[in-house]
Amino acid sequence: MGADEDKSAIKRSYGQYCGLARALDVVGNRWSLLIVRELLGGPARYGKLQAGLPGISTNLLAERLRELEQSGVVQRQLDTDSNAIAYTLTDWGRELRGAVTELVNWSTPLMISGPRDDNFQPRWLVVALESLMEGKRTEVPATIGFEVDGTLLTVRVDEMGTRVALEVDGQPETVLRAEPMVVLGLASGMLTTEQAIASGEFRGERLDLTAVFGP
Repeated sequence: MGADEDKSAIKRSYGQYCGLARALDVVGNRWSLLIVRELLGGPARYGKLQAGLPGISTNLLAERLRELEQSGVVQRQLDTDSNAIAYTLTDWGRELRGAVTELVNWSTPLMISGPRDDNFQPRWLVVALESLMEGKRTEVPATIGFEVDGTLLTVRVDEMGTRVALEVDGQPETVLRAEPMVVLGLASGMLTTEQAIASGEFRGERLDLTAVFGP
């Protein structure tokens, strides 16, 4: 093994007795939090993780998974459907949801410009919508579908809070088909319901949208 390989094998640390520094020692490497994002939706096999992380090399994904596993953030389990290995967050790893939520909310001004040339996968909206709509509740349950790039996300809001699902059986009656930046703008409060409807294709009950997002 050469000198450069020796250096790359050494786990880097900020060397600071500070909670933020030590947290970044664990999840501050490039791709680490995006792996967490993928696993917040549930266990995933290696191929699914790689498909959800366009641009990451096979070797780097394996390295990041190994680091997160060694740190106690990720663990392996048997996928009973395929009898293959899947990766999942540990209980401690799932506690990163709060940090991911705060970062998604903080990122709102950065999303105004739209995707431009960036990769985009509709299922990334699951974590984004859960984060941006955290705390939203309605006395009367409302179910809304957001159709983005041919993928349907179903958002149900009631007195228990907000739940987002991907490609569930059956379509909700209220559906807004729109670009991702429109859906994010509505969820973040930067677009009104009327502006979002005007920017996409809408069918169903406007009352469902206004009950959740206002007029």
